[in-house]
Formats: sequence, structure tokens, C-alpha cells
Amino acid sequence: MDIYTIIFLALALFIFLRLRSVLGQKTGHERPPGEVARDARTQTGENVVPLPRRVPGTERREDEPLPPGRWAGVAEPGSALERGLDDILTADRSFDVQHFLGGARAAYEMIVTAFANGDRRTLRDLLAKDVYDGFIAAIADREARGETVESRFVSIDKAEVVGAELKDRIVHVTVRFVSQLVTVTRDKAGAVVDGNPDQVTDVTDIWTFARDLTSRDPNWKLIATEAA
Repeated sequence: MDIYTIIFLALALFIFLRLRSVLGQKTGHERPPGEVARDARTQTGENVVPLPRRVPGTERREDEPLPPGRWAGVAEPGSALERGLDDILTADRSFDVQHFLGGARAAYEMIVTAFANGDRRTLRDLLAKDVYDGFIAAIADREARGETVESRFVSIDKAEVVGAELKDRIVHVTVRFVSQLVTVTRDKAGAVVDGNPDQVTDVTDIWTFARDLTSRDPNWKLIATEAA
């Protein structure tokens, strides 16, 4: 061997010995990584791996009475809306109306925006088939005329549950949305044929969402729309 080979072998041996001294050797008595991490969190008082939060309501047993004041600010005691929500919660203890409303607001904005943009893929995931077919027909008619729609949300001022019922293990919840939109429709040449790009319009929509409790799909779909 020449001098360079000897130098490289000596260097490799030195690096190996240094790594061995720093990293140590397995003895067969090492603690599992999860156990070490758990002890570290206990000693520091910090849960460095946050656990997913349980959705409010899922910890209740089916035979447990419904909590008092469960629909405060949502439904009047003794109303048809309260009875409908009770039926839903009895059948699905994971149902949480505030979580639902948060999702409904997001879906409302996504659907309105997707309709304006002609985004069929987004609409397919959020709409029931008959509603989807109606939306697509309107988009196709608009495209055939060469028109485009510009729609921009200024705000969603209110989203409130106005109806709820359970039909054959299918949950129906109706929401009234009050929003402010800027919407304008233009022709092929870009001229405005409907709406005003500089005007905010107050819009009220009443939409019904549904979910099949017998399905593994946890998503809600829009099954009906109405302009108030």
C-alpha cells in the first residue's frame, strides 16, 4: 500500500472510534423512543407532541341524557328546531353545531366562488347530484354565451341554523347565510351585463346540507338552495 492509502485507512479508523465514543453502543437494555420522549415531556412540563382534540360531544355515551342548554343561542327551548337538533344529536353524539356552522360557512364561500369560476371539480365534491347538475347546466349556459362572472366576498355577516331534522338516518340541517358580495357578469367583449364591480350587494341564501349516518363518508353535501 502507498502512503495515501495508509493515511485514508488511519483517518477512517479515527472517525469510527470518535463516532463510537459519542453515540455509544447498544446493550439490549435501551428504552423505546416513545418512552424516552414521554419522560422528557413529563420533566419539562411540556407536551411537545400535541394530541388531536376530541370533537365536543364524542365522549358522551348513547344512553347519557342530553346536556341542558345544549342549543343556547341556536334554538329556542321547546321549538321545532330544538327537537330536530335533539334527534340529530341522539343519533350522532359527535354532532357539534358550532363545528358544523364553521364548516358550512367555509363550504358556502367555496361553492359560490367555484360557481363563479366554473370550477366543476370543487362543486362535484360539495354538491348532491341533482344540485350539481343544476349548477353545471347554468355554468354551461353561461359559457355558451361567452359570459364570465367575477364574484368576491366582502364578508359573511351571519350563518344561523334555521332548520334541522333526521330522516331515515339522513341528517338535514338548513342554514341561513347573510353576506356581502361584489358580483359582476361580463360578455365576450368584457362589457358588464349584470351586477356592478364597484357595488357591494347584500345577499341572503338559505341552503340545506345533508349527511348519511350510515355512510363512512363524514362529509356534508349541499342538497338544496333558496334565495331569501
